[in-house]
Amino acid sequence: MTDVEMPSLEEFAEAARGLAPVIERTPIQASQHLSEVLGEEVILKLENLQRTGSFKVRGATHRLSRLTAEERSRGVVAASAGNHAQGVALAAQQLGIPATIYMPLGVPVPKLLATRGYGAEVVLEGATVEVGLRLAAEHAEREGAVLIHPFDHRDIIVGQGTLGLELLEQAPDVETIITGIGGGGLISGVAAAAKAKARAEGRDIRIIGVQAENAAAYPPSLEAGAPVSVTTQPTIADGILVARPGDLPFQLIHELVDEVVTVSDDDIARALLSLLERAKQVVEPAGAVGVAAILAGKVRAQGKTAVILSGGNIDPLLLQRVVSHGLAAAGRYMTIRIPLPDRPGQLVQVSELLAQTGANVIEVLHTRHGQGMQISEVVLQISVETRGEEHRTLVLEALRGGGFRPEIVPD
Repeated sequence: MTDVEMPSLEEFAEAARGLAPVIERTPIQASQHLSEVLGEEVILKLENLQRTGSFKVRGATHRLSRLTAEERSRGVVAASAGNHAQGVALAAQQLGIPATIYMPLGVPVPKLLATRGYGAEVVLEGATVEVGLRLAAEHAEREGAVLIHPFDHRDIIVGQGTLGLELLEQAPDVETIITGIGGGGLISGVAAAAKAKARAEGRDIRIIGVQAENAAAYPPSLEAGAPVSVTTQPTIADGILVARPGDLPFQLIHELVDEVVTVSDDDIARALLSLLERAKQVVEPAGAVGVAAILAGKVRAQGKTAVILSGGNIDPLLLQRVVSHGLAAAGRYMTIRIPLPDRPGQLVQVSELLAQTGANVIEVLHTRHGQGMQISEVVLQISVETRGEEHRTLVLEALRGGGFRPEIVPD
C-alpha cells in the first residue's frame, strides 16, 4: 500500500470556510438513553438536518468548487442511489454547472424528485449503483464531462471531513466519534480532520466505523491490507451498500480508524425506532448504523462519544416497514399464526388468553384457506403489540398452555 498524503488541518479549515455560504451548520443533541446504554456521555451530530438531507452536499460542493472554468463548461456527471445525487445536483445548481446523474431503476421517488428539483438531468438505468458508476464513467469519456465520484477523490474526502471539524468545534471534549462506512469518504475525512485537530491540541481521539453486515467490505480489506471486493446481500442501509472500498479512503481508514464493526438489519431497524421515539429524529438506515452499534453492544467507547447521523432521506413507505420491523425486532410487535379446530368458541379462548397477558390486538385474520391445513382446521393470524421480549415470551407460553400451537410469522 502506497503512502498517502494526509490532508492538513488548514486544508479542512479552508474547505469549511468555502462551504459556509452553502451548507448548514447542523446541531448536536445529547442522548440520555444512549448514554445510559453505553455508559459514557453520548451526543448526536444531526447531519440528517443538512441541506439535501445528508452530509454528501459537503464533499460534492467542495469538489465542484475546485473545478477550473474549462472543466465547469464541460459539465459534471455522477452516479448515485440518492444522497450523492442530490449533493452534486445542488452544488451544480449553485455554481451554474450542467449536471447529469445516473440513478438505478427503482430509486426511491423522493430522492429522484429532489435530484430533478435541483436542476440535474437524471438518467434511470441499471439495477445497482455499480452499474450507474460504469455508465457515468462511459458518459464522461463520451461527452467530456467531469466524473464526480461519490467517495474516491481527495476533494470529496476533504469536504466530508469538514463535518468532523465542525463537530469538534461544537463539542471540544469529544473523545470518540462513531459513524457509518460505505465507500469510506465520510469516515476517512472525519478521521483525518478530527485526528489532526486533536493532535494540534496534544491529545488523541478514537474513530469507530460501522458497516451493515450484508455489505461489509472493510473488515476483510483491513485484514488483507488492501481493498477487496465482497459479495453484498440486500440491506435496508442502501446508502452504504458498497462492494469494494475506495482506494484513497481505504488508505486513510487503514491509517486512522481505530475499529470497524458490523450491525444487522434488525439492529438498524431498532436504532431507527429508538431515534424516532427517543430523539424525535427521522434518520435513514445508513445514517443510523452508529446508534445501532451502541444499542447492539458492538462498541466500547472511551469518554464522551459523538455519533454522526449522516442522513435523513428515507422513503416514507420504507419508514413504515422499518418501524414495523423495528418493533418486531425489539419484541414489541409480532404476528402469530395459530391452527385451530373448526368449531365455535376457539377465537374467544384465544382472545381471553391474550387479554390475560395484557397483549394488545392490532389485527386479526381468520381463514379456512391455506397450505397444509386439514379440512377440519381454520387458521387464525393475529398481530399483537407487546412490551418487549419477556412479555412476548409470556404471550406465547400462555397460548401454548391453553393448548394452542402459535407460530411467529417472520416479518
